[in-house]
Amino acid sequence: MLKNSALIISMDPAEAEPEDVAGTGPQVELRELTVDPAHHGERLDKCLVNAITEFSRSYLQQLIVEGAVEVNGVLAVKASSRLKAGDRFRIALQATPQSRAFKPQAMPLQIVFQDQHMLVIDKPAGLVVHPAPGNWSGTLLNGLLAYDPAFADVPRAGIVHRLDKDTSGLMLIARTRPVMDILVQMIAARSVQRQYIALAHRPWSGPLTREVSSPIGRDPKNRLRMAVVDLARSAGKAARTSLEMLCNGDSGCLVRCTLHTGRTHQIRVHMASIGHALVADLAYGGFAEVGMQRQALHAFHLGLTHPVSGQALDFQSALPPDLHAGLRQWRFSLEG
Repeated sequence: MLKNSALIISMDPAEAEPEDVAGTGPQVELRELTVDPAHHGERLDKCLVNAITEFSRSYLQQLIVEGAVEVNGVLAVKASSRLKAGDRFRIALQATPQSRAFKPQAMPLQIVFQDQHMLVIDKPAGLVVHPAPGNWSGTLLNGLLAYDPAFADVPRAGIVHRLDKDTSGLMLIARTRPVMDILVQMIAARSVQRQYIALAHRPWSGPLTREVSSPIGRDPKNRLRMAVVDLARSAGKAARTSLEMLCNGDSGCLVRCTLHTGRTHQIRVHMASIGHALVADLAYGGFAEVGMQRQALHAFHLGLTHPVSGQALDFQSALPPDLHAGLRQWRFSLEG
């Protein structure tokens, strides 16, 4: 690999005006590098990826195609071009969506609890928790970085567990790395109680309570979904959810779900696997009903021992308006 000592790096704007390289502008960073004799004969794209480690090889190859790379003053046209010792290449680096993902973005946060160690927030439906393809900005992580710059010093801005974009409700956020480590361990040890309210299709039958212990992995038929899998045939992880029917009707049921593990889409997959897909959960067999435009799932209860003080903490979140209206249409109530 190229070492920094093998490169002459110049970011002096006097050496090259932005318009000298295609695709540049006020937000472009220009870098100029010289090939060390030890790297004589290397491909251009390999040289770039070893020297500029914060960008992917595919992105750097794209810059070559777009005319953002010069070698000895001539635009480079092939990623496979071989460089010689002493060659000087210049590249115009523009921030990718990924590189902009971890930027502060002010947004309203509904904070249920906070101290110097942690936050509990009530996430609205529609808010993505962590940057990912298709959602590189406007996420909860971006909001946390704006709320307190100290979150930049904590991995994932202190997010210790996630909720799906269209699931609403309570989330734990650590404000320091030691507290984050403790909370992650507590969740793994199942000493954090997380309960959800789910509105599901089809009337409930059988016992009022039910344990679902079915492993979850990527759906072999659709890699964009999760599914209950046979571990002898497919990769997956053990998953366990406790279910309690709270209300029942001709069209569906209201269920309290307690997580014992935290697999991706766990409640949605487990409920669908027993014939009770969540209302409006189109990915797992649900359909729009009672005005719901997103899966009818809300993280309403969070209970834990404070990771530093040892105090018993218990939080509850009221149902959001859309889910509350759905319950009314089916004449369900959480009271009593």
